[in-house]
Formats: sequence, structure tokens, C-alpha cells
Amino acid sequence: MPRGYDVVIAGAGSAGCVLASRLSEDAARRVLLLEAGPDHPADQLPPDIANGWEVAYAPDWGFVTEPDALGRSINAWRGRLVGGCSALNATIALRGHPRDYDAWAELGNNGWTFQELLPFFRRIETDADFQDEWHGTDGPLPLRRYQDENLSPLQVAFMDAARTLGWAHVADHNQPGAVGVGRLPTNTRADGLRMSCALTYLALARERPNLEIRSQLLVDRVVVSNGRCRGVLTAEGELVEADLVVLAAGAYGSPALLLRGGIGPGTELHALGIEIHHELSGVGRGLRDHPLNAIDLQTSLPVLHGPKYQVMLTGRTNEADPDGPPDYHIFPAGPFDGAGYSPTGAVQALVLSVMKPQSEGWVRLRSADPTLSPRIHLGLLEHPDDTRRMVEVLRLARGIAREAALQAVIAGAELAPGEHIGDQDEAALQAALKGSVNTYHHPVGSCRMGPDPASGAVVDDRARVHGIDNLRVADASIMPEIPSTNTNLPTLMIAERIAACIQNEDRA
Repeated sequence: MPRGYDVVIAGAGSAGCVLASRLSEDAARRVLLLEAGPDHPADQLPPDIANGWEVAYAPDWGFVTEPDALGRSINAWRGRLVGGCSALNATIALRGHPRDYDAWAELGNNGWTFQELLPFFRRIETDADFQDEWHGTDGPLPLRRYQDENLSPLQVAFMDAARTLGWAHVADHNQPGAVGVGRLPTNTRADGLRMSCALTYLALARERPNLEIRSQLLVDRVVVSNGRCRGVLTAEGELVEADLVVLAAGAYGSPALLLRGGIGPGTELHALGIEIHHELSGVGRGLRDHPLNAIDLQTSLPVLHGPKYQVMLTGRTNEADPDGPPDYHIFPAGPFDGAGYSPTGAVQALVLSVMKPQSEGWVRLRSADPTLSPRIHLGLLEHPDDTRRMVEVLRLARGIAREAALQAVIAGAELAPGEHIGDQDEAALQAALKGSVNTYHHPVGSCRMGPDPASGAVVDDRARVHGIDNLRVADASIMPEIPSTNTNLPTLMIAERIAACIQNEDRA
């Protein structure tokens, strides 16, 4: 294909694969998809990438967060390969609550209510279990739930304990407004193959002559001249020109590409010696993520070599809006190898998260060098409301663990945070949670969507970067508020919607 493209997409993760597949449906549109990591052939997947029953951790960008108030830094895992995090994640395929998206529209983003987005959610999937107005039947991504006979003893015990304590049974966590305990929708096949966006969306488009995929190519920055994006510059110094550039590098990568291209907070860019092409204060600000903690329990069950994540409990804390989204997740995981940690040699966990966090972080450049990782501050549990609610969720999880159904598979005392910290010791529980908090790996919001750049918005409701022509961002970074759910499906929805927007504009 000749050089010079209609569309260049920077980043071949979840969003980038969707964009490349949809935008190349028009045979007249020349599309280039760029990715810094490898592109594994479908018949030569490394075993850990193929195995959707467990999370994989490589190939990874190697991002590490800035030290928090306790001096702790944590790994901010991001997939560095074609397929991105969809090729490494736990394949939990949840949409979230309708109010998550209605709130986006209320912030001035036209076309982003749940009802308006439902067709794009449906377009993503082929749901094996439900065929109704809420679910898709012919999308690229296959969804299924583990049947009762496929649930591990830990998962069954967790559901039984939760229902005994009064939580409602949920047959479908993607039914709008569903709250309670039930089996997870997942995009892992029954044989364990993780159906990433590389194996689904991109596989549909690979043979199209108007789509070019270039892997192992690091993008340095966007290139801007006179208020217009000309293309992108690679780390090797190659200028790749296009009529439209779409950034899909994620909540850490997309703001970094803008910042290195001279789009962002002026003072920050000036300090790094970067020429300022457009002052946009919100670039890299507004970062949010779901904080993650766990109760570790020793177990009499053997280490599981099958699916680790099968069921989930969603609910609302005492501080949550009773008509709003659920604001916590609790789910069982394991059993894992616990040699040297658990006296039984195996450990299981009840994993917990606050899903509508108030804590906020940022992404900034370390230098103008694209080979150096950006500085990332997640701010997990820094807001006192988040910590207080996480303590409440911890107490709820402990209550589930004490039910007979789970006690039957627990062998001994709680390993962490430890039974020496009583349920009513608020200060000690908060300290334990802050000292062990991790990321749920759902970073969003660092290039927020909104109508007013003076208020921190980076893109408008069609994902166009404010003040720069021919440049869009279409990934999780544009989410104006974090949804009450795992973010892979919402990210695919964003890419579907922005691809449709571009297609419609071309037809006009």
C-alpha cells in the first residue's frame, strides 16, 4: 500500500483493533495501525496469552507508579502487543450501569446516554446465553457465562454464602441495573482460549488490502503544524502523514503522545523543553482507577488450573445513591499456589474494589524521550470517602467468608489483612488497606471528554481534540467519569461509537 494514509491509528490495543477493523470496512479508506509491541499470529500465540483462565503480565510496557504517601510504587501493567490488554486480561466482559453513561451525557456530551450507546454495546458481542433487546447476536466478540457444572467449588461456595446473607441472584450481570451475585460474562471460550480483540475484531480485517499493520514500531508523538495534525513521528524519526490521526494508546499512552507533541499544560511542557503547539490544561489530568484490595484465605482446595474468575457480587455501600450504579465489587479468585505463604500450600482470595472512586491522579512526562515511561500517579484511596467505603466492603467480604458455605473450603485463619485486626478497628483497617492497595487496572480519564477545554476537557463529544484539526482520541482516556465496572467492554464501545462517527462524517 502506498505511503500516505487516510487514517493512522496509534496503538493496537482494544480500542485500536476495533477502530482498524471498522474504519477499514470502507475499501476506499487507507488505514494504518501502529503498535509498539509484537503481533503474534493466531496459530502461534504464547501459552499465557492464549490462556484466558488466568491474567497474563507480558509483554508489558513496564510502567510503575510514582511513590505514594507511604513510599509504595506499584506496577501499572499495560499490554504491549497487538490486542493490548484484551490479550492479557481476565476477560471479564461487563458493561456497567445505565447511570454511568447518562452521567456522561449530563456533563454536556451529546449522544452518550445509555440508550444511545446500547446499539454500540450490542454491536460488540455475540452473546451465547441471552438473545433479547439488551444483547448482541452477531458481533465479533463471543460472550458466555460458565455453566453451573463448570463452576469451581470456591465459586459455588461464594455464591451460596452471598445468597444466604440476602444478596439477590443475578442471572445476567449485563442486564441494565442488575445488582447482586451471579456468573460473569466472559470472552474466554469453553476450551480456555482468550478471545482478544486481535483474534476477533482485527482478524476480520487483516486480509483487507486497504489496512496495513505495523508492529514493533514505537510512536514518539503527534505532529502538529498551524493548528492541524499532520501525522505521527516514530521513535526512529519517520514521519507518517495522514488526513486523520486517532490516538488509541490508552490512559497512559495517549496523553503522553499529546504532551510530547506539544499539546498540554504549557508550564509543564516548557519545563521539559517541548515546543508548545496548543495549550490544553486537561491533558494528563483527571486520571482515575478502581482501587483493589483482597482478603487472603488459606484453603483446603487444590491449586486450580482452570478458570480463576467465574462469579461476582456487585452492590451499593451505605453512602451510595440507592438509584445509582453499584459502587463495589467482591469476587472470589483462585485457589492459587501459596507455598511459603499459606500453611496448606494454597491460597484463595476474596477480591474487593470501590467502583465509583473519588480519588484522582495524573499522567506527566518524565522527559521528551519516548523510550522513557511517563510518570503515573493513581492516587488510590487518597480520598477519605474511598477508604471509608473500602473498609465497609472489607467487612462485607469478611461476613461472606464466615458463612458455612465458604468455611467448608477455608482451612485456618485469615492470612491478610489478618484476624488480629478486628472488624471495628477502623483506623487499623484503613491503614491495612492503604498499605496493600493495588490497581484493578482500569485507568481512565486522562484525556477527558467534555465541551469546555477551560474546565479540563481534552476532546469533544466526537472525540476531536479541542483546538487541533484532524486529531482524535478514542480510548478509555476520554471517559469523563469512571464507570462502575471493568473497562474493557466500555472501551470497545467508545471505539465502536467513534468509528461510526467518523464513517458518518465521511458520508455527509
